[in-house]
Amino acid sequence: MLALLNPEYTLLYRLIAAFVVALVVSLACGAPLIAFLHKHQQKGQPIREDGPQSHLQTKKGTPTMGGLLILGAAMLSIFLFANISYHFVWVSILVLLLYGITGFIDDYWKVKRQSSNAMTARMKLFIQFLTALLAASIVTAATTTNLNTALTFPYFKDVMINLGWLYIPFAVVVISGASNAVNLSDGLDGLASGLLIIAFAFFGAVAYFCGLHDSMLHYIPRCGEVAVVCAATVGACLGFLYYNKPKARVFMGDTGSLALGALLGAVAVMTKQEILLAIVGGVFVAETLSVMIQVAYYKKTGKRFFKMAPIHHHFEQLGWSEKKVVLRFWGTALALTALGCLIFIG
Repeated sequence: MLALLNPEYTLLYRLIAAFVVALVVSLACGAPLIAFLHKHQQKGQPIREDGPQSHLQTKKGTPTMGGLLILGAAMLSIFLFANISYHFVWVSILVLLLYGITGFIDDYWKVKRQSSNAMTARMKLFIQFLTALLAASIVTAATTTNLNTALTFPYFKDVMINLGWLYIPFAVVVISGASNAVNLSDGLDGLASGLLIIAFAFFGAVAYFCGLHDSMLHYIPRCGEVAVVCAATVGACLGFLYYNKPKARVFMGDTGSLALGALLGAVAVMTKQEILLAIVGGVFVAETLSVMIQVAYYKKTGKRFFKMAPIHHHFEQLGWSEKKVVLRFWGTALALTALGCLIFIG
């Protein structure tokens, strides 16, 4: 009986409870929320006219802002099962709220104006960088001094570089970059939500082991609470995926993608595994690079490098079905996650 009072056991129980409650809440609240969004979004999310032409027929009228379901279920579970007195937990909540509000405003004006362009890119980036700066500063101050400004290398525990004052700008780029990378990946039914489930499940395990003494990862006090945040997010995303799988009844929208991407970046910063995020989140990286390459190549040559960007649309243009693209991208993410799991060996 005394073994059940061990902090490691109680953390494990809270992890499971956070996942289950977030999953149940998202499943239970999904249908009412979708009905509400349908009622107030007569035409649904505006579909890009320069995107795949099939989307103009198959996705027209589908409501957006489904990220509200994920954020609501995840935060409820976090408040119930995580210790919100810890810096890492309330920074996670802060990131979800501020990025979520930014995405919600953008989604609102997209629907109201029936335009794929709402907030200017400059305005969104300003809010993203400002929020990331606040989050990175708090996390750095709350992390033990031997690690707070260090860049660690996966697979090599004893190798690290002290970035000094450069660390916070670096962390800001990681958080904001992850936010925008997930946002770019949210273009096919179930794609982003499935990728996020894989990524958060992996980083939940990383956070759990970072919170243990004498583990194969760097010890970061109270980092185990970040694992509870990840478990709640996985449960919420899994419940959302039930409604977002092909043919999607609701889209995540910027409300969800910006907030969840930022949280994923923040978790990587909290666990000191920023480089590992680029490996495990390789699909997100590829989506972002495809857009950057497309824009740069078009400006230089006036031609497209890919048939369409982000890269998931390129494969659609090659004749792949939407389901095939999503499953292949999920498979790639799982393979990269298996590569990431090598950090637990040793």
